[in-house]
Parts: sequence; C-alpha cells; structure tokens
Amino acid sequence: MQSDWDASAEAWIESLKTGGDFSRVAVLDRPMLAAVHASGARRVLDVGCGEGRFCRMISETVPQVVGLDPTARLLSEARKLGGAQYAQGRAEDMPFEDRDFDMVVSYLSLIDIPDNAAAIAEMARVVRPGGYVLIANLNSWVTAAQTKGRGVVRNKQGHSTMTVANYLTPHWYWAKWRGVKIKNWHRPVSQYMREALQAGLRLEDFQEPLADAGWARSESYNHAPYFWLQLWGKPE
Repeated sequence: MQSDWDASAEAWIESLKTGGDFSRVAVLDRPMLAAVHASGARRVLDVGCGEGRFCRMISETVPQVVGLDPTARLLSEARKLGGAQYAQGRAEDMPFEDRDFDMVVSYLSLIDIPDNAAAIAEMARVVRPGGYVLIANLNSWVTAAQTKGRGVVRNKQGHSTMTVANYLTPHWYWAKWRGVKIKNWHRPVSQYMREALQAGLRLEDFQEPLADAGWARSESYNHAPYFWLQLWGKPE
C-alpha cells in the first residue's frame, strides 16, 4: 500500500529545487550542523533522510554518513545525488548493529513516525556509548494548533493567533504544502523527553533556535520560535 511519502515524494523533491524551505535553511541548518561538528562524530546516521539533503551537508566534514528512509523514490534521488550511503528501512526497526554510529540525527522526522517511542529506542540502540542523538522537531504547541477549523490566524500586521487543542493527547493531522500531503503526529514535548530518558539517554542541550537575519519571515518567527533541538548523550 502506498504511504503518504510515496505519494508525495515527487512534490517534495520538486519543492527542494527552489533552494529548500525557510524552516531548514533559515532556522535549523546552522544549529544542526554546529551540533554535528561539535560532537566530533566520524560516523553519522540520518534517520528519515529523505532525498539526502542533510546527509550531503554533513558529509562535507564527516567521513562516514549513512541515510535511512522507508521511501524508495526519495532514496533513488538521494543515491543519484550521492554524498552518503543510503539504506531502505524504518526508524522503528533499523537494519543496523548495536553501537554502530557515533551520532544519530533525526531532522524533522519524528513527527512523521507513528511509533516514536520505538524509533527513539532504536536510535539509542544503534549509537555507541559516549555518542549522541540529535533531534530537531516542531514545538508541540504548534502541532497542537493544527486542528481542523482552528490553527493559526494572522492579522494584517503579520501577527498570529493560535488555538491550541488537546495538547496532552497524542494525535495526528494532515500537513499540506506545495503538493505534499503528509500525516504528522502531535505529541507533548514531555512525551519525547520521557521516551528518550526511558531509552537510557541523557539530555545534553536543548535549544529553540532563532532564525537567521536577512529573511523576510525571520522577525515574525523570532517572536515565537516553533522548532526545538535536543541533543542527547548515551552514557559510557
């Protein structure tokens, strides 16, 4: 049966040909790359790598980069563009050995995964002791606002009013943009953190990064940043 990403793969690939989206280019790329570089990791796994965009970015300084994704069309594009080794598989059941990587990255992929607890446990399994798990995700107050008939309302000045509903109850909703239609999952931030703790990880850093200057959307975004980064360490 065709998945959401199977159906949306071509639209996603086309959307990146215009230079990528604001969320990645202006907000997350810089702190994500900084965290990878600061870790000193020599072998990195990108879970939910898609067409390999972030794999190619980190491969400029990391000797061994592996991308994992369940969507065949995205992987074919990734392999065509190179920059890493690519494997097909699910985050909840990874085809890798225990302690196989220095760092595992989840770049806006947990919101697409129904069983995020299994995915986080797998990330903890395949990273070595002393290694890191780096997660970027939408802030949970944003995903709780993605409710039919509610959500985000902007006034003429560009300021937003958000209606948050069912924050403490995990649920999914359809995210739609540029021909992409994906089932995204809302979970309270406490759930993500609790599941990482249960997987034996230790929180090393937590950021809500500002957008880079020079983008038209940066000023309004920086009033209420809607992404977070968590860096988790696996104890020796």
